[in-house]
Amino acid sequence: MQTSCRFISRFLRSSKHTSSPIIVNSWFNNLSHFDFLDPRNQSFFQFSSQRTNSGQVRGLKRCVLLGFVLTADDHIYYQHHTHFYSSRRNFFTRAKQIKKIEINDQHSQRAVTTALWCNFLVFSLKFGVWLATSSHVMLAEMVHSLADFANQALLAYGLSSSKRAPDALHPYGYSKERFVWSLISAVGIFCLGSGATIVHGVQNLWIAHPPDNIEYAALVIGGSFIIEGASLVVAIQAVKKGAATEGMKVKDYVWRGHDPTSVAVMTEDGAAVTGLAIAAASLVAVKTTGNAMYDPIGSIIVGNLLGMVAIFLIQRNRHALIGRAIDEHDMQKVLHFLKNDPVVDALYDCKSEVIGPGFFRFKAEIDFNGVVVVQNYLNRTGREEWARQFRESAKEKDDSALLKIMSNYGEEVVTALGSEVDRLEKEIQELVPGIRHVDIEAHNPIDLPS
Repeated sequence: MQTSCRFISRFLRSSKHTSSPIIVNSWFNNLSHFDFLDPRNQSFFQFSSQRTNSGQVRGLKRCVLLGFVLTADDHIYYQHHTHFYSSRRNFFTRAKQIKKIEINDQHSQRAVTTALWCNFLVFSLKFGVWLATSSHVMLAEMVHSLADFANQALLAYGLSSSKRAPDALHPYGYSKERFVWSLISAVGIFCLGSGATIVHGVQNLWIAHPPDNIEYAALVIGGSFIIEGASLVVAIQAVKKGAATEGMKVKDYVWRGHDPTSVAVMTEDGAAVTGLAIAAASLVAVKTTGNAMYDPIGSIIVGNLLGMVAIFLIQRNRHALIGRAIDEHDMQKVLHFLKNDPVVDALYDCKSEVIGPGFFRFKAEIDFNGVVVVQNYLNRTGREEWARQFRESAKEKDDSALLKIMSNYGEEVVTALGSEVDRLEKEIQELVPGIRHVDIEAHNPIDLPS
């Protein structure tokens, strides 16, 4: 197997990715075909072998899909059936497959869908009542519901677009796109919901007159309160499920949770229910006292309430878009694991970032313990065989055989280091399942002269 690996490495370096066949030795007959990545155009090629009448193996390259097929007697290659090898380096490296992002956010999706249709129904009711009463506070509530409907539509689009699979332009996926649309939604609340409502209330503060058909407004406020309350209950349940998924308290999840979507729905619905209560109080005050100023005052209060909700949501999405670290508890779990692994001597420049709701990336520079890496490799492959090869090469008159063995041994040690990196990556992802991308670099503690 080692000879086959070295042959393929030389073949990839020397060939120019043409379709011309080559003839190789018969010891290569256990390999059916082999895939590699062309670093120039990022296309995948396949090396296929066919036995000729003279007992040799005929190799031919052609463009194929990912994956390689091996004969049943090649157990070592079967153990590495998920590996793809790049011609960019002299030893084998693995290119990870791109997978579609699967986000478990049914609770957020349900909350957004419920709020979307509830806000549309409430907007229709309030619009009809505003036409009948000309109430300033009812106009504020109608604008509030219109803003909520538009914002829920933006959130729904963000949820859908964030599930797209990674591509060449966005290798870490589109998970953060939901933060973008949630931020746009919050800005819409601030401008359309809060700003327009406050301006309208201030303009009518001194020229207000009692609204007509105030009984209709009371009926719509009662009906809207029930509808918005039902949507709020669904949103609260979504927030609780999200907090349970991330192992956080509800209060902490509202402020620091990784998915602001359900939090946005809950705060908007909470503001809607509170705004309805304010509108009802304003109309009752107008009906009781006969003073029409309570109507635009209620409009101004509702506008300020929306402004506070918008500022909170803008801050939540701002932190998510800038990129913040994972929770300290999870970070310490990863660092504790690495510090106690035998192959790790020291850690440098450890960083983490939230790249989506429940999706993280982790980066670290590691000073590897070379002695442990080599011992682990020799324990797996057998130190006696290497010792025999070194003894035999030392008996030769010149150093060519010894240098060749040393070169092969060094290549295998580098490959062993890559195996240790793969093991660390896998165990980190098992320790904190949310970590989808692990970048481990070998750190050299000794500054080399320039």
